[in-house]
Amino acid sequence: MRDEPSTTAEVVCYMRASDQRRPPQQRILDDPYAKLFLGRLTRAALATLEATGRLGERAEQLFPGLTTYILARHRFIDEHVDKALSTGEVKQLVLLGAGYDTRAYRFAKELSGCRIFEIDHPATTRRKAKLAQTHAGTLPEIPISRVAVDFETTTLSDALAKAGFETNARSFFAWEGVSMYLTRAAIKETLRTIRKMGGEDTEIAMDFWFLLDTPDVISSAHRMSANLLHFLGEPITFGMHPEDVGHFLARLGFTVNDLADAEELERRFISDGRRVYPANYVLHARAD
Repeated sequence: MRDEPSTTAEVVCYMRASDQRRPPQQRILDDPYAKLFLGRLTRAALATLEATGRLGERAEQLFPGLTTYILARHRFIDEHVDKALSTGEVKQLVLLGAGYDTRAYRFAKELSGCRIFEIDHPATTRRKAKLAQTHAGTLPEIPISRVAVDFETTTLSDALAKAGFETNARSFFAWEGVSMYLTRAAIKETLRTIRKMGGEDTEIAMDFWFLLDTPDVISSAHRMSANLLHFLGEPITFGMHPEDVGHFLARLGFTVNDLADAEELERRFISDGRRVYPANYVLHARAD
């Protein structure tokens, strides 16, 4: 990965912010803080979208259903985080590949007494910390341990230990929008580390990309659209079909207990006819 803040992380943040233009009852996700982490160009894009709605329509032509998927994916993970925190037993929340995630602020009340670790590439981590400081008067006050890690070259266990992560304390890991940009070896090593450090009560929510194999025009268009990410310097390098992911995670010590593909995300969270990008899915799993 290049030594500069992630472009896709900011685009995802923009997508989360975009749903705020809708009435509360029509939103898939309510994220009032996402807009604070946008740069000059994405702020301008958001203003254009709020004024006309046309920019969103153009984005949908390039990646049909992707914005809706991002929103539904985040909502899915939110619900599992909220459920875990409601037990009062979770001591640590770890956001892997945190990007411009705002869960620490949106769940500030529920996270009281819980350690929060945000893990990401050094350049993205630095930019987020700077923006958080800039908007300190607007954001809820909550302590966050920001840990700079390159998943391909840095040992996650050492980074977490240095940041004060307590081994075997009940933890929830959210790993969103990252697996598709890593190698299989890096994903397996990260999951092994999560299982080892988190212990038997570990929960994880994450998503995967997979290659649509249906021989129709729409699937072909989705396969081609994924290649556009090469131009952003963050090409997709890993895919896992939802039929295979249960066995993959089982070998690493996890049992999948909730999996939502595009159809399921639409059923749960979409009420206005928006469609979800079909080449991704999100799941929740627990350590055996």
